[in-house]
Amino acid sequence: MEHRIGVFVCHCGSNIAGVVDVKRVAKQLADYPGVAYSTDYLYMCSDPGQNMVKDAIKEHNLTGVVVSACSPTLHEATFRRAGAAADLNQYRVEMANIREHCSWVHRGDKEKATEKAIKIIKTMIEKVKQNEALEPISVPMTHRALVVGGGIAGIQAALDIANAGHDVVLVEKTPSVGGHMAQLSETFPTLDCSQCILTPKMVEVSQHPRIKLLTYCEIDDVSGYVGNFKVRIKKKAAYVNRDICNGCGLCVEKCPRTVASEFEEGLATRKAIYTPFAQAVPNKPVLDRDNCIYFESGKCGICQKICPVDAVDYEQTDEFLEEEVGAIVVATGFDLYPIVNIGEYGGGSIEDVVTSLQFERLLSASGPTGGEVRRPSDGEIPKEVVFLTCVGSRDPENHVSYCSKVCCMYLTKHAMLYKHNVHDGQAYVFYMDVRTGGKGYEEFYQRATEEDDVLYVRGKVSKVFEEDGKVMVWGVDTLTGRKVEIAADLVVLGLAMVPNSTAVELSKKLKIQVSEWGFYSEAHPKLRPVESLAPGFYLAGAAQGPKDIPDAVAQASASASKVCALFSEKEYHREPIVAWIDEDECSGCKVCISVCPYDAIEFDSQKGISRIQEAICEGCGACIAACPSATIQQRNLTDSQLYKMVSAALED
Repeated sequence: MEHRIGVFVCHCGSNIAGVVDVKRVAKQLADYPGVAYSTDYLYMCSDPGQNMVKDAIKEHNLTGVVVSACSPTLHEATFRRAGAAADLNQYRVEMANIREHCSWVHRGDKEKATEKAIKIIKTMIEKVKQNEALEPISVPMTHRALVVGGGIAGIQAALDIANAGHDVVLVEKTPSVGGHMAQLSETFPTLDCSQCILTPKMVEVSQHPRIKLLTYCEIDDVSGYVGNFKVRIKKKAAYVNRDICNGCGLCVEKCPRTVASEFEEGLATRKAIYTPFAQAVPNKPVLDRDNCIYFESGKCGICQKICPVDAVDYEQTDEFLEEEVGAIVVATGFDLYPIVNIGEYGGGSIEDVVTSLQFERLLSASGPTGGEVRRPSDGEIPKEVVFLTCVGSRDPENHVSYCSKVCCMYLTKHAMLYKHNVHDGQAYVFYMDVRTGGKGYEEFYQRATEEDDVLYVRGKVSKVFEEDGKVMVWGVDTLTGRKVEIAADLVVLGLAMVPNSTAVELSKKLKIQVSEWGFYSEAHPKLRPVESLAPGFYLAGAAQGPKDIPDAVAQASASASKVCALFSEKEYHREPIVAWIDEDECSGCKVCISVCPYDAIEFDSQKGISRIQEAICEGCGACIAACPSATIQQRNLTDSQLYKMVSAALED
């Protein structure tokens, strides 16, 4: 086959041309073996630039194209479409990255940057010479979605997908949907009642004809691939038949055992058989086996005796359900950084040092104090309350390095609501920086300082300790240089947001990536912020990173739109650049099976060889590197191509 390669070198404004002599690059490559056409242009990704590619393909009968510009992550699909529009197989179009891999890292040395750019492009010319004319792989599609997590993000994603006409399975590990938003008293900056705006959505998601709600359930295993996932769900034993339970509450009322309530953050108690909160959906109890007298001693059994519909079942066991779905939205939410890790501020040892969620429950009309702010130690109304920001956040030496984004605002809300409750009280907020990055947030902060007389002190607190029934707070006002000592009645810690405790374990089951802190990693922070690198998985809410309610809801709707776009086709078309096995040479050693992170390789016991399931393979190359007999290759990235590319790079 005669090679007629077209080379198109982009200036990218001054991003490339400011460092690389692009005209010299285009001119020099015009004489490279196999190159039939070479040119440069200011912005190749623009309409005129793409038209230049299309016209050149037709005019010069090009058999391959190398666009020398930025990262293929940004524009590979753009130029592939341009090639296809000119009747060139899209997999004969390649990108040479001379921006991130060259100009951006070699500023100040134009000569060497230009030489390197030429070598990078030569390697891609050699690659495209041997590229096969591939076609996308078509796989069948199950038009049904799974949403993992029943907080506000999971609820919103499920409703959007269901309202678009697709069936949804919503899985929540606790007995009720609602998540942390259900614990909040009011929301900034409008001070809407949290449960008033959340509860209608909770009810809607439970009654929607297209949503199958599975609470008190966990993901046990996920197999398959985009469009065809098989999900095994563990339905935890509630020891209550929730299908026949009428939610009358008699069992809860008569249960003699009380334990600390998770929903009330330990500030109140619940029974061993319980519903998490009054507005829980479904509003039916579960039995906490670990704290039940019957399971401890075989005695009691009051809940079973008193139940009018015989719903209590001590013999109930965990069940496993199988669901088939085409896409998965991960909305597992967040936890607060453990207060016991904040020993320097009395976390876990001083009773009147509380977390931000505990303070939410003190403010809530449905909370343990009926909305009155009272100290946990003695029930007295605190007259001096200190709020500490960035507790655990922005502290790479001791805790976590990132900003948790919402702490400044929720502590401002706390201070404001405290003043609304205790008019003669004084609220102090110690801060490093006040970050109000949202619509109406700066105005909300100004209201707190100007109308509610919240006193902001810029500085980090050095010590918190108990003395004479007070919580002593020592710090320094860094604006004046003065020491600050406050004898507080209550201290509220604005703790960092961290991933849900099950996030990392779940990521292994889903086979999707997490960041160093355990948040789920998006495919691209700007262009693909709600997609995982693993096809078919989408991210929503605080599972992806710290965020407030509006951002969580917006991201949930964005994930839902991605799912609906996926479901708009009868079949899913995926990249054909996958591994393949030479069956005549395969020894059947199964090494490839053991290293494949996607479970894409199966063993054919009849022929004694391994087979790659192209619909699952992600082309990561692990099997290729591990194969002892070198019988596995990757389409359009074969050993032969790699050798040619290396030779081109080392040509001099």
